[in-house]
Amino acid sequence: LLLSPTASGKSLIIYMICRWFEGEMSLPNCKTIIIVPTTSLVEQMAKDFKEYGYDEEICKIYSGQSVFDSNITITTWQSFAKAPKNVMESFDVVIGDEAHLFKAQTLKGILEKMKNTAVRIGTTGTLDGTEVHRLQLEGLFGPVKKVITSSELIEEGTIAKINIDCVILRHTKQKKMSYQDEMDYLVSHDSRNEFICNLVYSLKGNTLVLFQYVEKHGVVLHDKMFKRLGDKLHYVYGGTDTEDRENVRTIVEKAEDNVILASYGTFSTGINIKRIDNIVFASPSKSRIRNLQSIGRGLRKTDGKESMRLFDIADDLQCDNYTLNHLKERINTYNEENFPYEIKQFDLK
Repeated sequence: LLLSPTASGKSLIIYMICRWFEGEMSLPNCKTIIIVPTTSLVEQMAKDFKEYGYDEEICKIYSGQSVFDSNITITTWQSFAKAPKNVMESFDVVIGDEAHLFKAQTLKGILEKMKNTAVRIGTTGTLDGTEVHRLQLEGLFGPVKKVITSSELIEEGTIAKINIDCVILRHTKQKKMSYQDEMDYLVSHDSRNEFICNLVYSLKGNTLVLFQYVEKHGVVLHDKMFKRLGDKLHYVYGGTDTEDRENVRTIVEKAEDNVILASYGTFSTGINIKRIDNIVFASPSKSRIRNLQSIGRGLRKTDGKESMRLFDIADDLQCDNYTLNHLKERINTYNEENFPYEIKQFDLK
């Protein structure tokens, strides 16, 4: 299980492993299956392999794609879970990308059915910090090998420097709420949404804004931002098809001062966009994996880009509220990763 942060070259590592088993191991008919969490990552991985010099046909398995015999197959776990037993057992090597997701029962079931597949390699940028999670993954893939850390990559200049602004929005005093009631209150708070929009308008470079709830929050932010940004705004959520997501990725890599408004589920993990200068956490989360994966979207360096800024928005409801406590969890993560941060406070009307 290779633990290596975003922008450390995981797709290149996977490619080199595939080629090594084809060549150095003298297995010309070696069959490798790479399992990724989303259709976007199937396309991105296949495109990366072509750029690295792979000139054979790659079989891509997901909805609407034709299946054919190939040395390298890339699939989503949802599609591969439906494969017949004899197909699952036909592979010599299985590589699980974004392996932190493999604790899900369906993913465990896939690897347990691949009884003839002796070579099992997982790659991930993050574990959730719990012993149980690590042991679950080691049971599926093998012992954890830490390749390098984000702070080491920043120090050697391989990835962009990061500056974090922890923005605490002070609300008028509220009564203690349930978690869901607090979320509903925050995403529907007009002054809070206006603050997010005005922050985005003030930023230079390409900005990724991440939200949690599509109908309650994503749609609201989109309607507000579109009036100001027009074609410079790109909206991505679970209902956006794979081709459109790939188009957004291509457009923004060549653009300046564009905004991607995306749900955490679509853009927090794995998506490789080199020209992201700013990230805004519009929805709070205490998930270590989600937060580190999201930060990774902005750590890739390009010509003229040496650093990125993260705006981590939290809320003080003048009571013992969930989202302020979640910020404390995120700050613990920033300390563990040696990420510099500042805490700034603003009063909401």
